[in-house]
Amino acid sequence: MNRTIAISGFALLLAAVLLIFFDEGYIRFNYPDEEKYPVRGIDISHHQTDIDWGILERARLDFVFIKATEGGDHKDSKFGEYWKRAGELGLARGAYHFFTFCKPGREQAENYIATVPAGDGLLPPVIDVEYGGNCSARPSREEILREIDEFSDIVERKYGSRPLIYTTNQSYRDFISDELPGYLIWIRDIYRTPRLPDGREWSFWQYTNRGRLWGIKGFVDLNVYNGTRGEFSALLTPN
Repeated sequence: MNRTIAISGFALLLAAVLLIFFDEGYIRFNYPDEEKYPVRGIDISHHQTDIDWGILERARLDFVFIKATEGGDHKDSKFGEYWKRAGELGLARGAYHFFTFCKPGREQAENYIATVPAGDGLLPPVIDVEYGGNCSARPSREEILREIDEFSDIVERKYGSRPLIYTTNQSYRDFISDELPGYLIWIRDIYRTPRLPDGREWSFWQYTNRGRLWGIKGFVDLNVYNGTRGEFSALLTPN
């Protein structure tokens, strides 16, 4: 009996320690193979506050996606600074827009275009489509797809690249599965290697939202590209 109690107590203690380490970002579910996924990067917003870019350079990142805009008028307070510093570091840069269900695609595209510079060597624009942090409105799937396409058509004419879509598994199932074939997919899955329900290939994978890197206080999202370095380079706007 005492031995059983001791084993149970040790198991509970071990589980508690592992939970703390997971919660603090020191261990995670996903460790993508560097040979299979050699192209690595992060995505950031004002939540990362002050970044020491000199120290961050040691992480040997390939790309960074930076939050630029949200909805029809919101602009991320750190976008301009982060965009400039990432360019100085030589990172491939892309800007993402948090797509709200409460505003027309055209209005959101105009906000994005007014904020994000066009240029050479940039990653495609990104539309962030997810429930978390969105407004309470729930238009139909058809309405949302129509507004996404309107946003994308306007943005593509400006930047020369069709936006890619960042999404969670739930939002992918609800809105995107078997739809929008002309878009690359950036999927969030912090528990396992992604497998999209319609069999589609994904292009980027956000594999943890609790990563840790020197130069960034607190957590940062870590990502990989699903392809070779040559294929990644082909995504960039021509120099």
